Amino acid sequence: MNMIFKSIRLKLFFRICIIMIIIFLFLIVVNNAVLETYYFYKKNNTILNTISNIKELEQNLDDKEIEKKLDLICLENDFDIVIIENEAEIYSSAENFINSFQNIDNITYDIKYSIFNKSDILYSKNGTTVRKQLSSDYGLNYILAISTLENNRKLYIRFPISVINESLTISNEFLVIIGVISMIGAGIYSFIIANRFTKPIVELREMTNKMKKLDFSHKYIENSRDDEINELGKNINDLSEKLQETITRLKKSNMELERDIEEKSKIDEMRKQFISDVSHELKTPIALIQGYAEGLIENVNKDEEDKNFYAKVILDESNKMDKLVKRLLELIKLENEEITFNDNNFDIVELIKSVITNLKVMTDEQNIEIIFKEDDPIYVFADEFYIEQVFSNYYTNAIKNIIEVNGKKQIKIEIEKSKEQGKIRVKVFNTGKNIEEENLNRIWTRFYKIDKSRTRLKGGTGIGLALVKAIMIKYKNNYGVINKKNGVEFYFELNYSIISDQM
Repeated sequence: MNMIFKSIRLKLFFRICIIMIIIFLFLIVVNNAVLETYYFYKKNNTILNTISNIKELEQNLDDKEIEKKLDLICLENDFDIVIIENEAEIYSSAENFINSFQNIDNITYDIKYSIFNKSDILYSKNGTTVRKQLSSDYGLNYILAISTLENNRKLYIRFPISVINESLTISNEFLVIIGVISMIGAGIYSFIIANRFTKPIVELREMTNKMKKLDFSHKYIENSRDDEINELGKNINDLSEKLQETITRLKKSNMELERDIEEKSKIDEMRKQFISDVSHELKTPIALIQGYAEGLIENVNKDEEDKNFYAKVILDESNKMDKLVKRLLELIKLENEEITFNDNNFDIVELIKSVITNLKVMTDEQNIEIIFKEDDPIYVFADEFYIEQVFSNYYTNAIKNIIEVNGKKQIKIEIEKSKEQGKIRVKVFNTGKNIEEENLNRIWTRFYKIDKSRTRLKGGTGIGLALVKAIMIKYKNNYGVINKKNGVEFYFELNYSIISDQM
């Protein structure tokens, strides 16, 4: 209940109603206090104008024509008019006009010696007097005008004051009726205005209450009115958007901070794992080099063929270590964005065929069927050297992990073109086992191998796919792996070159 009386809508409604009541009462007071005086003033002017007109008629017309004009004047103004000459009635519009006074001599005497009550005199100048008069016969009040015409004729004009009082009463009654109707109409209109005025304010209140609870979903609906409330609504909308953006950024920053804190502990584990992985990868070749070098120094085998074998093992292991270190350094530079790509237009079909030819010995040894049906050149825009590394890693991984399925070992290479997106997708499929779901993301981590025994028979370093990931991230292109029905498909995307469209 207390909230109802605090409502700005009701406050505005009641204040408008009070103002209307005050205006209405003021009009009634003014009507009663001033209207009667104003009526007397206007009627006095009318009588004086009538006297002037009669004097002009007397100069220009004969008595019969004057009588007609006087009849018309009496009818139009509700006047009683009498003209007397030498105490004889020349014209009279009312038989009882003169009889209502004691005698004509008394009237003339009153005018001559001005024995009237001064407060009853409305006008007295130039031989003309207008005053209030009480009729002795009927007890009615009149306005009586007495003036002298030419030839010493006396002009008497009478107007009943009751007409003025009746007009005043009718005016007050009409004012009351109009006032009541106006009050009802003003009340309805003020309620509509108050509701229309306060509706956007109520909406803004609800909006700010939601903002207080960090709910920025509600927006102020702007309207065609160019006023302060509409401007306030626009400003609150802007404030809401900025608060939402700020809080969103803070939440995002907080989530990132929490994630960084969570991952901080993982960094130490990754560092330890990295050192362990590097140590593991280098430990075996170092041990082999050390062992075969000691054998050569101690001349364990004097046979020349055995010595050559020892030297070859040392050389192979040294090359593997060199390759591992170089690829690791290259991966670190890519991840730290220390390498700038030398992008050019080149034919990806030719690059793929070149890699297939270079590794033909390995595929022939395992009787692997290579399927690649592209013959027409397809140009892409990238660094050919690094893209060759990406494809070579996919292709060598396919060779190393291929398993015979349905009596066949197959590697299928496809190029999928999407001119709408401006991309091509290179896909490398090999028959074999699917990769477990939990390992689909892990295989892109450096030194990660699905084969936990880390056998050296296949010669992998565990850096190849991490290198692919770093290159593709730098190009901001998609890459990944998908388990297929009888094998695994690796893919990567490149930017399509307009040269291909011009060929």
